[in-house]
Amino acid sequence: MTSKVTYLGDLRTECVHLQSDNSFITDAPLDNNGRGEAFSPTDTVATGLASCMLTVMGIKAKDLNVDIQGTTASVLKTMASNPRRISKIEVTFDLPFEADDKTRKILEHTANTCPVHHSLHPDIERVIVFNWH
Repeated sequence: MTSKVTYLGDLRTECVHLQSDNSFITDAPLDNNGRGEAFSPTDTVATGLASCMLTVMGIKAKDLNVDIQGTTASVLKTMASNPRRISKIEVTFDLPFEADDKTRKILEHTANTCPVHHSLHPDIERVIVFNWH
């Protein structure tokens, strides 16, 4: 098993990664009867996309002898209704280093082909922006 999720009541869960015993809490968002005091389950999906993209970029960057430490990704999730679902995920990367065009293309392609990106439903619009500094 990968994880164990326990319902704590009041629309809150505790998610435990079994291999490491790391955990986090989720809350339902304010617009869906929750307190909004933690990531919502759909926030974790949108954030997981950015995290996966950064992870595979880090793997590829290591192969290219490029240090991407300090790179950040800002995530904006948009919800739709009927049915309630994620309709759009926007991820904006700020890459605080110089890279030639070839390296940029390789890293951007790598990010856009990460496992989470391929796992999301095709109806979810994705807007991905790379800001190279």
